[in-house]
Amino acid sequence: MPYPSTHKPQSREKILHSAAKLFSHQGFDNVSIDNVMADAGLTRGAFYSHFPDKSTLYAEAITYAAKNRFAKYTRGLDPQGRLAVLLSSYLSREHVERDTNPCPLAFLATDVSHRDPLVRNIYTRVYQGMVKWLDKLSSNSPMREQCLAATALMIGGVAIARALDDSETVDELLAACLQQSLLLLEGSADTNG
Repeated sequence: MPYPSTHKPQSREKILHSAAKLFSHQGFDNVSIDNVMADAGLTRGAFYSHFPDKSTLYAEAITYAAKNRFAKYTRGLDPQGRLAVLLSSYLSREHVERDTNPCPLAFLATDVSHRDPLVRNIYTRVYQGMVKWLDKLSSNSPMREQCLAATALMIGGVAIARALDDSETVDELLAACLQQSLLLLEGSADTNG
């Protein structure tokens, strides 16, 4: 009996979800195709009907993770307070320590720098998309340089916080990055929107 027409897209979605989660937490070199497929509940053979190789999966998983991460902040929120919610959620202990859908820009920053041009190009496009998104969410019409700086503060803040072993320093770092990002984008450090 043939699979329903929704089977292949659903399988691809499962693979991308598992890959995004595993790559974000373990990096490219520490995740095998077998790991991804086991996490997705699929066989290794199914992998090749969706992706030609691990590097292509990695690139697509970055895009998938970013879209899902940022979509989380736009659903059902008042546009006025969306930016403060985004920044507060992004620069939080939850995102740094326990998030199952972390931002690939922060979690894979050093990992991507060692990858092929396809992966680096995807990472660059996701970064550029985040810069544009922050500009669009800001009510203050910040200059491009301010959006670039705020994006770097957000990504860098989370990346560094993940490496620290002192919770007080992590909290201080995240709070400082939040305050400065809001100042850059809104001209105010009000986290209540």
